[in-house]
Amino acid sequence: MHNSYSLSKRLVLVLFLAVVATQLFLIRNVSSLNLTNAYLHHKCLISQGKYKPGSQYEKNLNSHIDLIINSTFRNGFGHMTTAMGSPNMVNIIFQCRGDSYQSKCRSCFAAGISGEMRCPRNKGGIIWFDQCFVEITAIEVMEVNYDNNFYMHNPNKVMGDAKSFNKETMAFLEQLALEATRKDNMEDGMMALYSAREKMVGTKKLYAMVQCTRDVFMFKTMCKECLERIISQYPKCCDGKQGGRVLGTSCNFRYEFYPFLRT
Repeated sequence: MHNSYSLSKRLVLVLFLAVVATQLFLIRNVSSLNLTNAYLHHKCLISQGKYKPGSQYEKNLNSHIDLIINSTFRNGFGHMTTAMGSPNMVNIIFQCRGDSYQSKCRSCFAAGISGEMRCPRNKGGIIWFDQCFVEITAIEVMEVNYDNNFYMHNPNKVMGDAKSFNKETMAFLEQLALEATRKDNMEDGMMALYSAREKMVGTKKLYAMVQCTRDVFMFKTMCKECLERIISQYPKCCDGKQGGRVLGTSCNFRYEFYPFLRT
């Protein structure tokens, strides 16, 4: 015959463990939501053709990848080119998000290289994750590129006055764009071309960031122009949405009602 007191204690313990497990589950999910490195999008550059197994192009590609993966990833950016002007030219560019560098950036780059299998044997391909993008091409990239831009947004709409929210959010992004291109915004002796902050919009805290890819922008005016252009696309991308972003290979922005960057 079971003791009712013993059963009660056991039931309380089970309930307590269930609550703890639930809290841990929620914490993990919130953490993964805010600091995820999820796959976002990819584009195969079909016009650049394919390479054959064992070809010189593949050897150059693998050599580049090995050199990059063994680098420090200190500033979260890399650009490597070989055999310029030849059919075997390989060009790799990667840019990690402003809060992702060293081991975090290396992990994202590795994920990007694995993700390039979505474009099997293509000489050109681009893949985006939350914390970086990786571009592999058979041509040299020396200018701002808007052709590969795409939009993402939260399906939920803001409560209240959407027009006022849009105006405040765009103004906030424009302010971040100015901060990103300030002369005194330096990192490792280079212009950071990145800015992120939070701001109260109505009764809620809005988190946002803007960033330019470093190598394309030898002059801050190019970064500023790129950011101005994509921010002007806000109405198409994100009109009245609780979160949104425009991504590309030259510059990007993002805003959310939850923190998504490391502090």
